[in-house]
Amino acid sequence: MFLAVREEVEAALADALAALDLPTDDLGIEEPPEDVDAVLASSVAFRLAGEVGAPPPKVAADVADAVDVGDCEYVARVDTQGPYVNFLPNDRYFADALDAAREAGYGRLDPKDTSVVVEHTSANPTGPVHVGRARNPIVGDAVANALDYAGYDVDRHYYVNDAGRQMAVFTWAYERFDEGDLADDPERDRIEYDLVRYYRKGNAYLDEADEAAVEAAEAEIESIMQGLEEGDEGTYERVSEVVDQVLGGMRECLARLPAEFDEFVKETRFMFDGSTDDVVDRMQALDEAVYEEDAWQLELDEHGIDKNLVFLRSDGTSLYPTRDLAHHEWKFDNYDRAVTVLGEDHRLQADQLRTTLELLGNDTDQLEQVLYSYVNLPEGKMSTREGTGVDLDDLLDEAIDRARDEVEDRLDDRIRDDDLTDGDVERIARQVGVGAVRYDIVSKQPTKAITFEWERALDFEAQSAPYVQYVHARCCGILNEAGDAAEVGDVDADLLDTEYERDLLRAVARFPAVVEEAAEDLEPHVVATYTRTLAERFNAFYRECPVLADDVDPELRDARLALVTAARHAVGNALDVLGVEAPESM
Repeated sequence: MFLAVREEVEAALADALAALDLPTDDLGIEEPPEDVDAVLASSVAFRLAGEVGAPPPKVAADVADAVDVGDCEYVARVDTQGPYVNFLPNDRYFADALDAAREAGYGRLDPKDTSVVVEHTSANPTGPVHVGRARNPIVGDAVANALDYAGYDVDRHYYVNDAGRQMAVFTWAYERFDEGDLADDPERDRIEYDLVRYYRKGNAYLDEADEAAVEAAEAEIESIMQGLEEGDEGTYERVSEVVDQVLGGMRECLARLPAEFDEFVKETRFMFDGSTDDVVDRMQALDEAVYEEDAWQLELDEHGIDKNLVFLRSDGTSLYPTRDLAHHEWKFDNYDRAVTVLGEDHRLQADQLRTTLELLGNDTDQLEQVLYSYVNLPEGKMSTREGTGVDLDDLLDEAIDRARDEVEDRLDDRIRDDDLTDGDVERIARQVGVGAVRYDIVSKQPTKAITFEWERALDFEAQSAPYVQYVHARCCGILNEAGDAAEVGDVDADLLDTEYERDLLRAVARFPAVVEEAAEDLEPHVVATYTRTLAERFNAFYRECPVLADDVDPELRDARLALVTAARHAVGNALDVLGVEAPESM
């Protein structure tokens, strides 16, 4: 309903401005403040004040007088508050919004005839997923979810760097060393923790061995890289034995978030099918191409980029950016939109990629890049642990442990014995712990740095994942207590006439528009912001409007049960967009 009323507001306001002979290019449509009983507002008077030569409140009044809502299905009337023009909904708006939100799939928009590939995470398969990269799968998965909810045909891809020097070193080390050559035991009983020891041993050997030994090792590493460049199947199988095992472990880690993928696209694919060679030939023909410092490069300074893009080594082997160019041209051929989630340290490479794609004749309007800042580690044992760094598994384990402690602290003996089993506690600890990590990270604008704080992330009383999850659990609890009575048919939405009921229903009605905004701007944090508002509105309703009390009129009870169902769907599906589980009990 919110999307429909917005269309009505835009049309009515545009007609009014045209009638006043005023420009209609920017209508200034926005959500009104919480204390304003309107569904939408316009700040257009600010923009027009200078042109009209009158103060904004006077302009707003004139615009409001010119607005005709006679043909609107959902707008009852227009008023002003200072410089704002407010559009107030009618009773039908609330009734239709309530009906729509009672459907389990509420918030999913109609299918669009548009395909989107979302590439995210794409960490090199050299070992466990590091916590510093945790924002990529969390943001990337939420971006993909938002696009999916908005009706796009979405594929989630992980681009596998299986052809670079790192994988050649890893393959050589895996074949060169035995278990007895490794100093340490695996940190976890999972394959990538086992195999990363070979990679570390190989790098240590290259740093510490004598010159002759290093020279021999480098020759073997070079032969692996050349074999891949030449499309040698035997070399590919050797490298894949390592890559596929490590990826299997990394997938298990990412599934804990969860972040799942439709396809793992290997960069060797674009070497073996000839597309990388084609890109190299076309790049060498560009005016920007130069051969300097034993490599082919593109000089991009005239395009505002002060660092050359190296695309071919003197030995004829390609580089990651070269293969990624072929990868992106493949995306353009197969999808209408190509979204890539990247860390801020890849900004230069992102600019080089886009510019080079344009020089190669591609329309880069299809390409959309989401850049994010990194997550600073929490204080305490995780930031001081000795070793090679903190893995994502460490963060998730500690989140679950802390959530379990919080849940246990909140349970008295009666509730613990009668209602929740040990399995229930573990389920809630996982849902709350992992949800707290995801929510805390995805709720911030991607470009803003994050310092992760356990107390904030796991605060049941503050604007955190547990705070929002508890609202969903509370909705489920009310509906479960109601039993068969919760399956109400048609209800009279006019009975929901208190400010608390109307405020909650207005918030519920906004969810489809929030999904649309998140998908259009690739900013899932707006969904997190929405869930906090929705949770606050529901809690106010819960405090002030009893649902199952004996003295509640049956028709009002049914209307309120319908509203609880609507809120449950809105908050549950919003959490689903964010990739956060919505517990039915807490």
